[in-house]
This record gives sequence, C-alpha cells and structure tokens, in this order.
Amino acid sequence: MSESTARPTYGNWRLPARPGIGPLGLLGTVMLLGGIVLALLTALVSWIAAVGVALAVIAVTVPLAVRTVDGRSGFAVLGARAGWALRRVSGQPVYVSGPLSTVPGGRFRLPGLLAGTRMLEGKDAYGRSFGVIHDPGVNTFTVVLECDPDGGALVDAAQVDAWVAGWGSWLAELAHEPGLLGAAVVVETAPDPGTRLAAEVLPQIAADAPEAARAVIAEVVRSYPAASSQTSTYVALTYRPAAPGSRIASKADRAEDMVTSLAVRVPPLAGALTAAGAGAARPMPADRIADIVRTAFDPAVAATVQEVRAQSGPTSQAWDCSGPAAAEETADAYFHESAVSRTWVACEAPRGTVRSGVLHGLLEPSSRIARKRVTLLYRPLDQASSARIVEADRRTAHFMAASTVGLINARASTAVRATEQTAAEEAAGASLTEFALVVTATMRSADELPAADVEIANLAASARLRLRVVRGQQASAFASGLPAGMLPWLHTLVPHQLRGAL
Repeated sequence: MSESTARPTYGNWRLPARPGIGPLGLLGTVMLLGGIVLALLTALVSWIAAVGVALAVIAVTVPLAVRTVDGRSGFAVLGARAGWALRRVSGQPVYVSGPLSTVPGGRFRLPGLLAGTRMLEGKDAYGRSFGVIHDPGVNTFTVVLECDPDGGALVDAAQVDAWVAGWGSWLAELAHEPGLLGAAVVVETAPDPGTRLAAEVLPQIAADAPEAARAVIAEVVRSYPAASSQTSTYVALTYRPAAPGSRIASKADRAEDMVTSLAVRVPPLAGALTAAGAGAARPMPADRIADIVRTAFDPAVAATVQEVRAQSGPTSQAWDCSGPAAAEETADAYFHESAVSRTWVACEAPRGTVRSGVLHGLLEPSSRIARKRVTLLYRPLDQASSARIVEADRRTAHFMAASTVGLINARASTAVRATEQTAAEEAAGASLTEFALVVTATMRSADELPAADVEIANLAASARLRLRVVRGQQASAFASGLPAGMLPWLHTLVPHQLRGAL
C-alpha cells in the first residue's frame, strides 16, 4: 500500500437536516399545515376570510421556502438588509473616537460589539500575568493563548497525523470544560517589518568587525523584510460563569472569582495544545492583547509596536485606548484608520474527504494581501445535546431516504450512512462541535480590494471551501475574527436554538 493511500482522511461534516416539508423547516411546516387547517375552518364561515388567511399563510411560508445557496431563508436575507438600512439611517456605520468625539472619557474605545468590553488581569499557577476580556453585556470572560506552531515543513507524515489527532482530542475535551461557550483559533499573516531581526542581530556585531562584514549584515537586516512575512497564532477561550445561586456577591467579586478560576484552568489547556502541534502555548498579558487589536485596526503602527517591544518590553497599551480614531462600515468593506478590510465567511464545509493539509494554502502568507486573518470559531456541545442532535438527524435522514425515489435517493442514502457513522462515533464517546470560518483581508486602500477578491477566491478553491462576503455586517464580522472573545451566536437577534427550526 502506498503512503498516499495509507494517510488518513477527514470529513463527515454535516449540518443537521431540518425536519419539515422540503426547504420549509419545522417552523415553516407547522405554519403551512396550521394555516391550511385554519383556512378550511374559516371557509365554513366566509370564503373571503378564507382567501385572506390563505394569502397570509403564503406571505409567511414563501420567504421560508426560498433559500439562498448557503441555506439562508428569505426572512434572513430581508432581516440583514433591513438591519443594514436601519444602521445607515441612524448613522451607526460611521465611528469617531478620541478627545474631540462623543465617546465617554474622550478615549479611543473599541467600536461596535466590543465597545462595552473591559480588561481584567490575573496570574496563573506559574506566576505568568494574563489578561481577561470581560463583556458585561453577555457576561463572558475571554482568555487568549499565544502559540508558536512548529509548522509542517520537513516533518514526516506520522508526526503530522499525531498532531491532528492531538488537535481532535483537544477539541473533544472542550465539551467537558465547565462554562466554556466557544473557542476561536486565529492565524494572522502580515509583512515582517524586520524589527525583531534588527534588535537581535545589530547589537551582536563586534566593534572590531571588518567593514565588509558589517556592510553585509546591515544589508541583510535592511533587505530581509522585503521578502519575509510574520505568522501569528492565537487561541481565545470564552467562558461564562455559573449562576451565583444563593451566594450574595457583588459583580466585582464574581469577576474576581472568575479570573481566579481561569488562572487554574488555563495551564492544562495550554499544555494540551503542545501535543496538537501548537508549540509553546502561553497566556497573553493584557497589554499584548491590546497591541494585537490596536494593530488590527491600524496596521500602520505594527512596526512601531514591535520596535517598542524589542527595545523596552511591554508597551503598556491600555484596552480602552486600543480602538480606531475613525472607522466607517460600508455594505461590503470596513474602513478603519490606515487600511480597509473585507471579511468573508464559509457557507459550506469541504465536501467529501480531505487530507490534513487542506487549509495550508489559505493559512500561509499571500503576496497580494497586506494582512490576512483566518479565524476558526468552535462551539462545543455537551454530551446530552450531542446525543439529542445526532438521533434527531439520524431519524430525519432515514425518513428522507424512505420517502424519496430515483436519483435523489442516492444522496439520501449517502446522508443515511453519514448519520449512522456519526451516531456510532457519538455513542463511543465522541462529542459534536459546531464550527465556522471567518477570513479577513486587510488592504492599504480600497483600490486593492478587487485583487483581494481574486486571491481569496483562489485560496478558497484550493481549500475546497465556499466563501461569501458578509453583506451589511462587515464591522461585526471584522470583530469576530479578532482574538477578543466576540462569539457571533451570542449577539444574534434570533437565538441560535431557534435558527435551526427556520
């Protein structure tokens, strides 16, 4: 057997099937059947009233039956467009901060959904300082880990497969982590300004070194950034504390208790990431997290931030001063400080089976994009929810297979086999995890956005992904791609528990 056929493959990503008639879903089916019964009963009294009821049922069910390519209903599309129109009328897409703005305190606070967050600090069991992003609006606490992945270059296949297995085990353990709402893995690529190289090499030059050697070293330090890039990896874990119960405590005391709890939980999770190929994982201090967010909103300060850190260590960047001085959101772009960004989301996972390096091209640096950030959002489900979803999906798949004939039955049979495999793995102890993928490309000007569109389309095709631009929600999508604990499903108008029935 050849090595290519011996390598394991991965797949079986499934969206649970919606029970109901065709694309209507459960809620639409109930409305349709209930409307038909109501129209029949009304016809016994007045046929004019029955026609009115029928028209009302059609007006409700047709938007639920019309689906986009990524499965969104007509109501979802109309709701997004109406929300964008309302924000434009109210002036929300334009944000200004600083001393001359209306922001309380005159500080450069973060915009949008991150505006209400604040930074807390703690120390873990090893005495390392770490920052905790607290969002009082949804009562979440986020800790960020910085990783130094080894990369797959010159690594044998067995080691890569072991890393993938370790990553799967780490994700499975998240389902047993008390109070964990979600995790975000952020891989950011950007041009390397060469600050770290210069700070490391230039002080090492001997005073009596030959002039030719000094010139060669200076040329290397000067020209190295032109063809190099910097890749950073972060893992953000978002928690929600348990209900206080009968214990009477202030909000400050509960926040302090949560920081103390995270100080105990973080080291084991960081240690387990090493077995997944993440290298040395360590919690990030508060000013380091603020530096990342500050640089994301204003890439022009990246070289200055690295220079300060190389010369004097921490930058002492405050969280409530890490936002942009000005930002403007359009339907398909987000202008912030010295750059403009466009964000895509994955609307379909790769079909079939893939190898472990399927996302390699999407994650590696691109010469046509100034800064690129790829974020994987994970929402682990507990054992009870996993079992309920798996069994419901299995019953729906069997029903659809039994009620279809002809060529459609081939796809229904494939769905049955997939649900049976998922049910067997869940019964053996595996957990379900919902995931999403967000890609943000940051360019120097709006004229470069068409080039980013082409490059992202090519990278998505190589990764067997289908991406779509987030229309009318660019600011929120940009924030969800940052390691700041912004989980989209916590900020939706329609709860995610109800969205599955639409």
